[in-house]
Amino acid sequence: MQTWLVNTAGYLRRLGLPHLLNEPVTAEGLRALHAAHVEKVPYEALEIWLGRPTTVDPAESAARILRGRGGYCYHLNGAFSELLRALGYDVTRHVGGVQKRGGDPGVNANHLVLTVRGLPSAANPGGEWLVDAGLGDALHEPLPLVAGTYRQGPFQYALRPSEVAPGGWRFEHDPSGSFEGMDFDPAPTDMSAFIDMHRHLTTSPTSGYVQIATIQRRDASGVDNLRGLTLSRLGTGVHTVTLDTAVDYYAALADVFLLPLDDASAEEKDKLWRRLYDAHETWLSGGIA
Repeated sequence: MQTWLVNTAGYLRRLGLPHLLNEPVTAEGLRALHAAHVEKVPYEALEIWLGRPTTVDPAESAARILRGRGGYCYHLNGAFSELLRALGYDVTRHVGGVQKRGGDPGVNANHLVLTVRGLPSAANPGGEWLVDAGLGDALHEPLPLVAGTYRQGPFQYALRPSEVAPGGWRFEHDPSGSFEGMDFDPAPTDMSAFIDMHRHLTTSPTSGYVQIATIQRRDASGVDNLRGLTLSRLGTGVHTVTLDTAVDYYAALADVFLLPLDDASAEEKDKLWRRLYDAHETWLSGGIA
């Protein structure tokens, strides 16, 4: 008898899709799950700023998501892959590499990628899909794993064969996005491939997650970004505001990102705010943060 790593019914309730528990596996079901995941489960790494170590264990990530939190790629795609598997989807994990703007492409395990196969549709007769709930400001829905350009809301993406991962794929982000692109290897992998990079990303002073507390939430018409204390909405235009008080900051977490941070005590929230404020002041003065 198969034992699943996630509370499938609870996870679907978190996504607002409890009716999918006993539904057949379909391309439309995959689309609904992906869209709900990026809309309701924020991309965030506040555990670093709260001083709480995490692992890449999908069961741990899923339990945190069920408590109302989010995560970054290892957490989001790791947990999501277990949910999909429990529902009957043929899902595979891959080692990927996100390329910063101006950086060099590569597959360095700084990203976990998912593909799902066996779901043909009118738009994708081959039935293989790129599934990625962990790219922050990128995909709202799965992409057919077919070379071409794809529009989702105000953003345009592209897929093509990778030049750095033979047999793999290259995802090109919209020019307005937070990174340039992402390559991934075609071979299946397990979560152990990401342990060392996870340690680096959550502890190194050079890590972007350590330097800036970033939170993102995608929806059909755009993306909300919170970098430090700067909140912006990117869609048909860019709208930006600075959150000057702890009250404003935690209200934005709850209202914009569906992240009430109920699992943090008042003392933890006060300490987090002071860290964020100090980092913002350092950034204003020209420092690293």
